[in-house]
Order: sequence, then C-alpha cells, then structure tokens
Amino acid sequence: MNKFLKGAMIVGLSVAMVGCSSNVASDDSDSKNESLSGTITAAGSSALKPLVDVAAEQFSNENPDVSITVDAGGSGEGLKQVADKTVSLGNSDVAAEEKLDKDQAKDLVDHQVCVVTMAPIVNKDVGVKDLTKQQLIDIFTGKTTNWKDVGGPNEDIVLVTRPTSSGTRATFQKYALDGNEEASNASMETDDSGVLLQNVTDTKGAIGYVALSYLVNNDDVDTVAIDGIEPTLENTYRGDYKVWTFEHMYTNGEPDKATKAFLDYIMGEKFGKKMESLGYGVSSKMEKTDH
Repeated sequence: MNKFLKGAMIVGLSVAMVGCSSNVASDDSDSKNESLSGTITAAGSSALKPLVDVAAEQFSNENPDVSITVDAGGSGEGLKQVADKTVSLGNSDVAAEEKLDKDQAKDLVDHQVCVVTMAPIVNKDVGVKDLTKQQLIDIFTGKTTNWKDVGGPNEDIVLVTRPTSSGTRATFQKYALDGNEEASNASMETDDSGVLLQNVTDTKGAIGYVALSYLVNNDDVDTVAIDGIEPTLENTYRGDYKVWTFEHMYTNGEPDKATKAFLDYIMGEKFGKKMESLGYGVSSKMEKTDH
C-alpha cells in the first residue's frame, strides 16, 4: 500500500461529506445534466492540477457538451487570469489576497475544494530520510551546501527551486521554512511539478518539494520527514504534519451554470471518494485546521 494513502485507510475511506468553506453547495446531484453545456477554462496551481484533470475528465464524460481545459502556470498566474476574466477558474494554493492587490481580489469568490500536503523530496542517491526543520531551513536558504553536514554523502546539495509566483513555494516557505526566503537556483527553477519531480529524479544531490499527488505510485525519489514526522495524509489529518494548505478554486463573481456544476461535482460526495486515492486530503477529515 502506498504510504501516502495509508492514512486515508486508517481514518476511513467512507467520505460522508467534503466540507469546505465555499459559496458552492457540496451536492453533486445536478452534475449529470444532459442539457448542460458550455466551456470552462482553469489555470494556476500545479499542485491542484492532477485533481482538476481527473475531475474534468469524469465530469465531461457525464456532461459531453461541456468542454473543460486545465492549465498550470502557478497560483499567481491563475489568480491573475481569473481576475482578468481570461479563465473561468483560478486555481491557487494561497488566498487571492496574498498574490493580488485589493482591487484585483475584491470580486473573486473563493471555493475551497480540498487539502494538499507538500513533501520535501530528494534524489535516491542522497539517502537522507529525515531532517530537522532547522536543517531544512539551512538547506533551502543556502547555508548548508553539502549533504555530509546532515548525515548524507560528501556531495553538493542541488536546490530545485520554484519561482516567486508559485503558491506551492509560498506554502512551503511559510510552514516548512518558518517564513525564511528560499535561495534561488535559476538554472533549475520551475513551477511545473512534473518537471521538478523529474529534475530531482535525474540530478544527483537534488532536493525539492511537491504535493503528495505527484508521489502516488512514484518510487523514483525519496520523501523526507521533518522532525521525524512523515508527510502522509494520516499525519496531515491528525495535525502532526504541518506543511499543508487548503486548495482554492476562484471564480470572478458567481460562477455560470456549467462552472457551478463542475465545482459542485469536485466537492460532492461521489468525487470525494476519489480524492484520497489521488493523494489529496478531504477537508472535513481535518482534525486540526491550524498550523
């Protein structure tokens, strides 16, 4: 059993509700509607993209007259595009107010769809499976540059970093690095989580971080515990693992009929049963919502 999903089994696979603070009702009873039609575009968080991709495919199968396009680009870009009304949905790891000015954010409506956990990952050759938070801070701020200083091999640490527009970076910086600014490595900077995962896989001495959704059925990298606490859904639900955030899907004003139906579908009981298998947390299962 994939260790990231073990917590889902322990807490219980039955999802009675996907309780998220939202202006969209969590009832997917209207998701299948033969008269429903329209075009939905979404952009933003790469951490949320795998979930939205699966939801879009399943929703479109039930509603063939609805076309859904999902792009990444980072939370900041998704928020900018929904504020400019160039997309229907702006997907973000952070609240809109953290990335946009007040005038841009004032018309956006927040729909919290799930919980995402961010995990530090390292290349297989590193062999380090646990770091203290201070060691992690020292690595990502560039103070520690060789793995031998934290129990690993005599090998340079290679940071695989994200741009400042990244919501995943903002979440990791806030909860894993205690707000400390991450060092830059422009040569390996990307907010495409798939590319970042591949870079860590292929680069000796590399370290980065991704959402758990990118680690389901993936054994090409090692995850790193923080102060002995592994990044799993079980530990996130219990409040033991702190590097997580609610995932947001913003609309500019109230959504149109097709977009509302899609949001209802994602937050409904039927799709809620799929979330954990994809590495995402169900909001209603969070025992603690503070960090």
